[in-house]
Amino acid sequence: MKDLLNSIENLKDSDVRTLVDLRINEFSEIKNNSSNSIFKELCFCIMTANCSAEKCIEIHETIGDDFLKLSQDQLSNKFKELGYRYPNIRSSYIAEARSNKEELIKNIKSNKNGKILREWIVKNIKGLGYKEASHFLRNIGFKNFAIIDFHIVDLLVKQELLIEKPKTMTKKKYLEIEQILKSIGDQSNLNLAELDLYLWYQETGKILK
Repeated sequence: MKDLLNSIENLKDSDVRTLVDLRINEFSEIKNNSSNSIFKELCFCIMTANCSAEKCIEIHETIGDDFLKLSQDQLSNKFKELGYRYPNIRSSYIAEARSNKEELIKNIKSNKNGKILREWIVKNIKGLGYKEASHFLRNIGFKNFAIIDFHIVDLLVKQELLIEKPKTMTKKKYLEIEQILKSIGDQSNLNLAELDLYLWYQETGKILK
């Protein structure tokens, strides 16, 4: 733990801090943007499961406002044209999510409790588990969420903060790892969204979204 905390402090004292702060500010702005902006961010997080974040960012930016109006078949074909890995199933998730858009936005605007909101999203938005729901909430400005993916898990195992890499990420295991991250964040004076970006940078050398 001490080595990890020291490496985080070193990053906080470097130019990486500027990049993290900039990204966190960008996330915070999305929640106050239009419902269409929020929905497009949801589409991005539906896309990213088991896919390269950089490739998803490229495809997401190319499709843009078409996420709001393309039919499932049209979106699937667009995904195929752009080389997206799961064109059919993810286009169906996005089309179905569009029918829940108004209720989603209403919940986001009225619910200050991120954990209750995450439970609603996992239950009502097909294609989003705890990791993807946390990703979405972090990306629209909820600061008490991190994305627990294999990069984070590998780092925690390497630091002996986690005994072994879980074979499957159950809700119980996800929340258990989230508490480990919360402890690291508390000792680093970082919220989970900030910590997530620092840890991601430590493992990949990049600050994405």
